[in-house]
Amino acid sequence: MNSSEESAVSGMSAGRSAMRMGPAELVQAAAMARRFYLEGKSKIQIAEEFGVSRFKVARVLETALERDLVRIEIRVPAELDAERSDALRARYGLRHAVVVESPAEAEETTDPENLGEVAADLLGELVNEGDVLGLAWGRSTIHMAAALDRLPPCTVVQLTGVYDAGTAERGSVEAVRRAAQVSGGDAHPIYAPMLLPDAATAAALRHQTGIARAFEYFDKVTVACVSIGSWEPGISTVHDMLSDEERSHYASLGVAAEMSAHLFDSDGRRVGRDLGERCITVKADQLRRIPEVVAIAGGQRKAAAIDAVLRSGLVTSLVTDTSAADYLMTAGPAPRPALNRADPDGP
Repeated sequence: MNSSEESAVSGMSAGRSAMRMGPAELVQAAAMARRFYLEGKSKIQIAEEFGVSRFKVARVLETALERDLVRIEIRVPAELDAERSDALRARYGLRHAVVVESPAEAEETTDPENLGEVAADLLGELVNEGDVLGLAWGRSTIHMAAALDRLPPCTVVQLTGVYDAGTAERGSVEAVRRAAQVSGGDAHPIYAPMLLPDAATAAALRHQTGIARAFEYFDKVTVACVSIGSWEPGISTVHDMLSDEERSHYASLGVAAEMSAHLFDSDGRRVGRDLGERCITVKADQLRRIPEVVAIAGGQRKAAAIDAVLRSGLVTSLVTDTSAADYLMTAGPAPRPALNRADPDGP
């Protein structure tokens, strides 16, 4: 038998050996796998215990996976869609993207309440002791605050006025109070409408003591939670607060989305900036400087608006549902990564 034939026979024997493990090998592989995967021991520690090289340990662990002796499962709660979440995060260059399973009536529902529950858990991860948490008006942020059950000690400030001053106690003011109660920190609510009749009235309100105190915290906010609205009745509070003539005017400018009283076209550029002069709200440039801005928005009817706001670069993280996520994954050309926080309008 020549050397090439010997090599072939040797290779065949090695192949048969690799395909079938004897009982001693199986027992040893199971023990090593238990040490590595369940007890958290390193390959060097395992090698020392069994009197083999760490390279042998690595080969045994690899074989254990190949032979189905070890099975690794990645499991997340049923309501979370890990695959869509990761794909959405990568597409928009977000820091965090969490996609929640849409309810059966997703086509008719915007911002399902379970988005707020998931966002509450996310804030529990993102907020650190000593942070300043900013909450903007929105049904989704109200749902989020109601679901909060843990927050480290932090200051909580309201970032916008309210939709209706008469419902302040049941809206964003209560959300701020609730978050502060859970965290044990100070609350700085804003008892004023989001939209005023004119710029002079808005300017006067900004100088009132309580409102001015809240505004002083805007540049200190480290984590913000915001909502997104599309430009149609019932899905944008700003849209609903304006007259028919004003709605038509801003629609003619190409507005596709609204966030904290700031308007955006489909490419994420801000339009209708004059509206901000009449509003009690955090400025867009201030939002851009906040390290973590979490948007909570979902549903097919809001999907295009979410895309527009994400393209603005103001948002770093998103909590949404599968209904909106499926639209976002195919919405036009790939956007610029959000984490560069660049202004689409330029300097």
